[in-house]
Amino acid sequence: MKKLINAVENVVKEQLEGMALAHPELTVAFEPTFIRRADAPVAGKVALISGGGSGHEPMHGGFVGKGMLDGACPGEVFTSPTPDQMYACAKAVDGGAGVLFIVKNYTGDVMNFEAAAELVAADGIKVQNILIDDDVAVKDSLYTAGRRGVGTTVLAEKIVGAAAEAGYDLEACAALCRKVNQYGRSFGVALTSCTVPAAGKPTFELGEGEVEMGIGIHGEPGTHRMPIGPVDALTAYAAGQIIDDPAYTRTVREWDGSGWAENTLTDAPFAKDDNVIAFVNSMGGTPLSELYAVYRKLDAVCKEKGLTIVRNLIGPYITSLEMQGFSITLLKADDEILKYWDAPVKTPGLVR
Repeated sequence: MKKLINAVENVVKEQLEGMALAHPELTVAFEPTFIRRADAPVAGKVALISGGGSGHEPMHGGFVGKGMLDGACPGEVFTSPTPDQMYACAKAVDGGAGVLFIVKNYTGDVMNFEAAAELVAADGIKVQNILIDDDVAVKDSLYTAGRRGVGTTVLAEKIVGAAAEAGYDLEACAALCRKVNQYGRSFGVALTSCTVPAAGKPTFELGEGEVEMGIGIHGEPGTHRMPIGPVDALTAYAAGQIIDDPAYTRTVREWDGSGWAENTLTDAPFAKDDNVIAFVNSMGGTPLSELYAVYRKLDAVCKEKGLTIVRNLIGPYITSLEMQGFSITLLKADDEILKYWDAPVKTPGLVR
């Protein structure tokens, strides 16, 4: 294992200390650990909080700032943060308009954010939580009940963050986040594994000429392995899984202000003449030049399917340590989504 670290047990703490020094517009707290905007709480503004295991940077801490998140809760590498982190973060960033938790659908994240929502509500703070479950590859995996939450998380944090900045109330922010999740779908491909510092060895083994199709952001297994082929073939396969994904219905638990409610949601498939935001993401070890090759083919596939890419995001935004590979996210874009996608943002990980 070759990594730029000192002691394994101090990896996350030392990285966060460096982040705080590099970005004085952020404040990093420890015991419990969370990141917040230095100007938080912003009076009268809905506060957005997300979080998850470290190792996916810049998500989530790198998206704390004006126009995105008010706070983020980093766990140890690939390990969910704890309810006390989320509770402390919510208390620190609530400006009186309530808190929205944006939660990736991984079992630990879901369980701990639900516990935190109950703690926050017991203190009289308005809170809602919205689940992101956009991965079309795998349902009911090793780490989830239902589909995993992946690339649409980044888009939701940007779009809903801008809406909160513009004055949306808590219910409107939750509704927009729910819509973004329903409109987004993702699929990932791995060329190599990654190595978690505490493990000291690759999470999984791939043959020299193999790729893993449908991986998760922690190196979880995908749907199958296949021989590596041209970038056009890999891209066309991933894009086809997203675009041809049928309607998806599931039941989610959402805090309704006084308790948990179960809501049945259905994601409609993409249709001809849809406008989409295309997100081509590096898993950490794939250079930008190769992502542009993926985007080139993705644009062609979308045109063949009758979809029009109206905005794009290309680069390493939701990574898996040093894993080589890519993910594609397509998000159906209506006027509301485009308005807040285009809104200004200033964070360490995304500036526009």
